[in-house]
Amino acid sequence: MNQAIFVGRIVEEPSVELTEEETVISKITVAVPRPYKNKEGVYETDFIDCTLWDSVAQRTAEYCKKGDVIGIKGRIQTNLVEKEGEKKKFMNIVAEKVTFLSSRQKEQEKSNEDVEQDIEK
Repeated sequence: MNQAIFVGRIVEEPSVELTEEETVISKITVAVPRPYKNKEGVYETDFIDCTLWDSVAQRTAEYCKKGDVIGIKGRIQTNLVEKEGEKKKFMNIVAEKVTFLSSRQKEQEKSNEDVEQDIEK
């Protein structure tokens, strides 16, 4: 079984592109904190590259921004790339489902509303 499920924050603004076959694609990186501290007492973070296709790519680019928390369910894909005569493996997650969990924009709007209410009092 090849399945990956994780939650993290989007590192860059999502955007979509069209392939030569006119298929919608988006490539994002998700920062996922590890559930334990290292020897220095700091939580380390993994940066996971993900590929989104079609409607998943379109909706994520439309509704998500840098810093938003998302959940991803997908499969691990290995790509072989030949560079300067050497073959290198790169792992990537192909997202099958993206769940929008929280938005920094919504958090900021709520924070601004709280400040406005305090000012009115």
